[in-house]
Amino acid sequence: MYGAVQERLPRPLKRWILHFETSIEQAVTDFAAGLPDRAWVLDAGAGEGKHSHHFARQRYVGADLAVGDAAWNYGRLDCVADLVRLPFPDSTFDACLNVVTLEHLPEPADALAEIRRALKPGAPLLIIVPHEWEVHQAPHDFYRYTLHGIRHLLEKSGFMQLEIRPVGGYFRLLARRLLNGLQFFPGIWFVPAALLLGPPALVLPLLDGLDRERNFTLVYICTAKRR
Repeated sequence: MYGAVQERLPRPLKRWILHFETSIEQAVTDFAAGLPDRAWVLDAGAGEGKHSHHFARQRYVGADLAVGDAAWNYGRLDCVADLVRLPFPDSTFDACLNVVTLEHLPEPADALAEIRRALKPGAPLLIIVPHEWEVHQAPHDFYRYTLHGIRHLLEKSGFMQLEIRPVGGYFRLLARRLLNGLQFFPGIWFVPAALLLGPPALVLPLLDGLDRERNFTLVYICTAKRR
């Protein structure tokens, strides 16, 4: 029911409430817009391929091990593969994205090194990792990343020109947690819970500017280039 409510939200309200999701979607949109036509793009950890439509001008290749969520349809994948053993020659791709996937990999540094191998020198990488995120796709959920942790992994794996930005701060995170709480109120209790938790969830993001350090964030959006 919570998902159905999300789909019916007007776009401005959806951007306000689902700030993290819309920020991720915008990051992918901007990344695709900056790539040339017919560039080869690897979506490493593509899942159901929900980002593929952003790359209509490019040659999109979705790769995933297809084990994360039993309910997902992996039929749109171009390649079923472990990200630590990609079946592509060196320097195949002009760009790569890895969206909320690195936490699901037991050996994330190995996967980043393999992505680097498959990229051409200087090719851009968009990677989005969770910091304050609930357990999901269990048991394939291993890590959460701080700003310093993801920077270390990227640099160690051969990436440079890193730009890492948090998506929201403490008060947006708190608002998100209130909305997460709706899952504990099924059936007839959902509407009263929404009336109780919804108003503060709408107001709290107004205070987000108070968290200037952004140490409380749901995700980090990172861009880098292959060294």
